[in-house]
Amino acid sequence: MHDIITRSNSIKSSTTWLLLGIAVLLEIAGALGLRFSEGFTLFLPTMSALLAFAGALYLVSKVMKTLPVSIAYPIWAGGGTVGVALIGVLALGEDISSIKILGIVLVIFGVVLINMTSEKKTGC
Repeated sequence: MHDIITRSNSIKSSTTWLLLGIAVLLEIAGALGLRFSEGFTLFLPTMSALLAFAGALYLVSKVMKTLPVSIAYPIWAGGGTVGVALIGVLALGEDISSIKILGIVLVIFGVVLINMTSEKKTGC
């Protein structure tokens, strides 16, 4: 019986992290939709952004049933920030500087530190 409970918790835990990853991707998609919406004047990018953000918020709300807010939110927000910054530089031709690189590294480092020092409800 203990093995079944342990396996169920493991599946729930991996599903939680998968949902958080999808939420990060939706956050990035929403930001990119905003970029191309021309100030909400273009229908498709506007609707894409709104739907992506709504999906991201929904998934993060589900994730927070399992993970503490002190872990879920920084990973979601930090992951989205880093993802959008990297896509901006790599795909959209935005300028990169040592300061921007440092900022990205600090966001990643901050999320890792929060994750390492936060009390967790799961075994992740």
